[in-house]
Amino acid sequence: MLYSSLENNKVKNLKKLSLKKYRDKTDMFLIEGEHLINEAYKAGYLIELLLEVGYEYDIDIETNYVTKNVMQYISSLDNPSKMIGVCLKKSNKVCGNKILMLDDIQDPGNLGTIIRSAVAFKINTIILSDKCADIYSSKVIRASQGMIFKANIVNADLLEMTFMLKKQGFKIMGTKVTGGSDLKKLEKAEKFVIIMGNEGNGVKNELLSLCDEYIYIKMSEACESLNVAIATSIILYELGGD
Repeated sequence: MLYSSLENNKVKNLKKLSLKKYRDKTDMFLIEGEHLINEAYKAGYLIELLLEVGYEYDIDIETNYVTKNVMQYISSLDNPSKMIGVCLKKSNKVCGNKILMLDDIQDPGNLGTIIRSAVAFKINTIILSDKCADIYSSKVIRASQGMIFKANIVNADLLEMTFMLKKQGFKIMGTKVTGGSDLKKLEKAEKFVIIMGNEGNGVKNELLSLCDEYIYIKMSEACESLNVAIATSIILYELGGD
């Protein structure tokens, strides 16, 4: 089918998926570009493909066509791709022995980068607080380079989840600028939770009080702190990888 009018109801509804409240309402989200579409298709998220008229792409999924002006209208990019994928969210459960908790990470770029690193260093589950950036926003998806489709990601109350995992024998570790153990000297645990905090405020005190150990990355005194995505990547490299 060809969609050529900006007044078409389907086109209007696709445009609304740029808003979190509409993504939450429909459990759908959009992706753009061949790489992300391929990753979503392989992971079973892709339910429909939209192609600009004149552009062909061979994939076994429902495919419709749109005019250039409709593609530009729906797209979130300054230079729109010629293909947009419509995806359906998946429900995941906490699993595995290597868990990363993210306490109110706000920046989409940071969140996407953290997800990418978590996949690289074999984290089994990422647990997000309700105030984290939306993983289905276009900025998070692009920053993750499509790794959201390979990550097991769950939204949950972090306090409740920490209590539960602690009872299950997980070692709870939170980042703390002062009073923490040097990352290089930490003994690896078979079952662990790493808690990373908000860009400005760090990990909440309520969560820190439940930690078995605090983590500190030793660095030059000339540098006060690291970007949370960089810090997370370093910690996951040291503790998450085999």
